[in-house]
Amino acid sequence: MNPIATAPAMPYEPAPVRLGVAPEALDGPRVISMANQKGGVAKTTSTVNLAAALKERGKRVLVVDLDPQSNLTMSFGIDPEYLEKSMFDVLVHRLPIREVIHEREVDVAASSIDLAGAELALSSQIGRERSLEKAIAEVKHNYDFILFDTPPSLGLLTINAFTASTGVIVPVQLEYLSLRGLVQLETTLQMIREHLNPVVKIEGILPTMVEGRTVHGREALELLQANFRDLVFETRIKKSVKLAEAPVQGGSVLTYQPDGVGANAYRALAEEVLSRVE
Repeated sequence: MNPIATAPAMPYEPAPVRLGVAPEALDGPRVISMANQKGGVAKTTSTVNLAAALKERGKRVLVVDLDPQSNLTMSFGIDPEYLEKSMFDVLVHRLPIREVIHEREVDVAASSIDLAGAELALSSQIGRERSLEKAIAEVKHNYDFILFDTPPSLGLLTINAFTASTGVIVPVQLEYLSLRGLVQLETTLQMIREHLNPVVKIEGILPTMVEGRTVHGREALELLQANFRDLVFETRIKKSVKLAEAPVQGGSVLTYQPDGVGANAYRALAEEVLSRVE
């Protein structure tokens, strides 16, 4: 028996309308965390290509790599092993963030493996949850969108991202266990709203690595839509070899294969994001 088909509804009742941010948060740039505590859901791929699609629409975009694996940094052709300064120095040593920003297809605040020690280093600091919020304050006025690529966990780095964000986009693979993780993420966001950032909410849920021909995938999508309704983006990111190849060339799929299915999907996502936040 297929577990998706018979699974009970998730213990989370979304609002009947899209969850957006409160009106008081609309001034200034949109600061969006790309987050999912489960790895392998195309989170970095979506950060890279959504950023490029927003830039293509004339938006000023900064992406911030908060994952010690540095996949976002490498996706823009930056070798983290040769970085003298990175997001570790920004968060732990209060280095101005402009000193780790590299001009690429979009602006990139780069990270390295040093970031793996940031949570321990920050743990004894007062106001540790607001380190990122303070760091981006000096450059926020230079951008229309700031996207955080978060690590696959709900630890202190992700908490920093949520505290500094106006919204969260959740890339999710269409698997039942991946969907259950959305409940935990929303619980974490509720705690953030209560104690650190009253306006951060889920801007949208992005189905990724979609294989429409499988029964499992179709049922998982139906379950996602039944439980999260208008939060689910209309855009579907299908599995694509070109999406995997693009980082090797040091950029987005929009530059690697501008007329391809993947590039057009992320352009459609950018349109949806703009319609939701502007």
